[in-house]
Amino acid sequence: MFTEIDVAHMKRGGMDLSSYEDVKKHADAIHQTVSEGTMPPPGTGERWTLEMCATFKAWQEAGYPE
Repeated sequence: MFTEIDVAHMKRGGMDLSSYEDVKKHADAIHQTVSEGTMPPPGTGERWTLEMCATFKAWQEAGYPE
């Protein structure tokens, strides 16, 4: 669900959204920021829909299946 822009932007901050382990490690923070609409920042990517947020949360609750 992450765009190339998301991946590039967050890599500069030390989080690799193309890495399963990094996404799993930061899943709570990722879910919080995309659910609040604070990420991605305006002009840097598409905001997540409610359905995308729910899918991500369901992935977390299912134990992060690969």
